[in-house]
Amino acid sequence: MSQMSPTEYNIKEDSSHRIFKIAATQMACSNSIEANIKKAVKLVRDAAKSGAKVILLQELFENIYFCYEQNGKYFATAHSVIDEDKNDIDGTVVIKPDSFIRTFQNLAKELKVVLPISFFERCRKSYFNSLIMIDSDGSCLGIYRKTHIPDGFGYQEKYYFQPGDTGFRVWECHVDNFIVKIGVAICWDQWFPETARCLALQGAEILMFPTAIGSEPQDPKLDSRLHWQRVMQGHAAANLVPVVASNRVGKEATNTFYGSCFITDETGAIVVEANKTSETFVTHSVNIDKVRFNRACWGLFRDRRPSMYGVITTTDGFYPKDVVKAKCNYVAASISNKKTRKNKRKNKRK
Repeated sequence: MSQMSPTEYNIKEDSSHRIFKIAATQMACSNSIEANIKKAVKLVRDAAKSGAKVILLQELFENIYFCYEQNGKYFATAHSVIDEDKNDIDGTVVIKPDSFIRTFQNLAKELKVVLPISFFERCRKSYFNSLIMIDSDGSCLGIYRKTHIPDGFGYQEKYYFQPGDTGFRVWECHVDNFIVKIGVAICWDQWFPETARCLALQGAEILMFPTAIGSEPQDPKLDSRLHWQRVMQGHAAANLVPVVASNRVGKEATNTFYGSCFITDETGAIVVEANKTSETFVTHSVNIDKVRFNRACWGLFRDRRPSMYGVITTTDGFYPKDVVKAKCNYVAASISNKKTRKNKRKNKRK
């Protein structure tokens, strides 16, 4: 199978194309929310100073990863950030002035950077593991609520969070003088190929995954780091879109987080990666238009057969009609068997 190369489309890295720098960060967190926010702000400033225009902080960076245990005290740390009386019909999110999100709105506006911000959200009586997309002018483009909620030793998120109700979100973000479509999902979401495909189908040109992952308390010998990276490399390669993943570092209660934040190109190759322990950031320059043409060259989206993929929308591999059909067949077989047994008894009497 031959594919046309980007050079055949006369794609060059010049000022006419959307070329910019993206950053993934990692840091250790403590019980001091104030200290964590200050550390996150410094990371953003340092990354912006290096030229990054889109900067990804890790999942729930405001606090320790409290999901290692079930403790009701942490519900008090959730933020009710949406001003329900002022939200516009078109979906524009208005943030309450007392929210910590304001800190990052002001920072984004000052530095002219895009900031996807992960936080613990309370909305009325519900709690979510959420992310708010802050554009480079400081405006909030919307909220995404984590779709897949894990539950296991050291990662007891089902105690705190309800499954998200927003669906997968892609936002048009302003980078310099052009627009980039950014799709974001959170941690456990990154393990599901459906997540990445849904974002790519909505036009995402970059996928970003804030994360909190490390050791497995029930099995100290298990190191999931390479598996964690490979699953997202697969998303990049299958959808021909760069992936950015952040993570935390350090020892917290039962978990040791392994950092290793990274960025891939659209073929899934890791182009830059941090180590497992440092509080740092990594950056990479991406030509979004080159990525777009590479995707078109391969024809993966052109050759899709959505009508053949219905089974993926089921939980057990059966369509509802198949279940009904199977049930009818079972009933028919049962009736047939009863008749057979009845006839056998009659024949015996004769």
